[in-house]
Amino acid sequence: MSESIARIVRPVALVCALTALIAASPAPAAAGAHTFELTIQDTVITLVENQKFHTFAFNGQVPGPLIHVKEGDDVTVKVTNLTTLTHTIHWHGLVQNGSWRMDGVPGVTQPAINPGDTFTYHFKAEPAGTYWYHCHVNVNEHVSMRGMWGPFIIDPLNPTPLEKKVTRDYVLMMGAWPSKWAMKPGYGGVPGDVEDYFTINGKSYPETQPIRVKKGDVVRFRLFATSDVLHSLHIHGHVFLIAFKDGHRLPQPIEADTVLVAPGERYDLIMVANNPGRWMVHDHIDTHTTNAGKPMGGVMTTIEYEGVERTDDWYEWKDKKFVPDFYYEESLRKPYGMYENTALKGQPAQ
Repeated sequence: MSESIARIVRPVALVCALTALIAASPAPAAAGAHTFELTIQDTVITLVENQKFHTFAFNGQVPGPLIHVKEGDDVTVKVTNLTTLTHTIHWHGLVQNGSWRMDGVPGVTQPAINPGDTFTYHFKAEPAGTYWYHCHVNVNEHVSMRGMWGPFIIDPLNPTPLEKKVTRDYVLMMGAWPSKWAMKPGYGGVPGDVEDYFTINGKSYPETQPIRVKKGDVVRFRLFATSDVLHSLHIHGHVFLIAFKDGHRLPQPIEADTVLVAPGERYDLIMVANNPGRWMVHDHIDTHTTNAGKPMGGVMTTIEYEGVERTDDWYEWKDKKFVPDFYYEESLRKPYGMYENTALKGQPAQ
């Protein structure tokens, strides 16, 4: 990427450009309307190798389907509980102006959804940003270790100049799993639990997928911490901007190569792909790069540049079968809607 384009991502230039853009902003587009259906299912997923986990999965997958809409859209979601336990959905980060009963907290905003029942949520998609949805019943178990979460992305009516430069967009939902409770639904998520498997989008390395880019791309990484552990994501070979926190634009983005993500937090990183090669991406809490204590696992992936050979015999992923859309990078290019992902599907629990 040229030096002139690279300078766009500098914080001072970003603020100046943003001011100019807001002054010339077009009138808001008319709101759209969407109706989606989600089921909650007893689903067994495989984290890595033979390590399985019983989840309460949205539409049978972990993470749940991507919901991608525009700021101000009217959203209706019909949720049917097919498990034997109660659940709700909290739309984490959405402000629910005038729709507080849709916030998804049992005993506060609604009764829990009983087995076999359906509850319909209706709200406006606001504010714009990177958000997520998750259960709010027994969050210590259902969210922290049963995979009840999915991405909810709201595009802004008036994107910043930096956002307009983005050419590739990736969702990375980091999780942690205590294998002691893997096949014991209804238990776990208690003090003293030891998380010994760590995942991106429900998979531990080497079952994750590479992130494929080409030189000149401006890449957006949407990071989520879904469990009760802290993550510290480090990207080799690049400096990125920490540009958004919890869906909200930072007035002074921070240049970094490592970002700390606490439970429930989201960070959007913007990175210029200007250094061709193969580069590691990993959690710098080093125990999170193990599978039950075995090194080279957990929260790890690689950035693979187009045109850089993957034929080295010693390269871990030399013969890896690439599965596109593992990070919802293809779905985020499609028209607004809800998108399931076959790469993230599990099997119905017996």
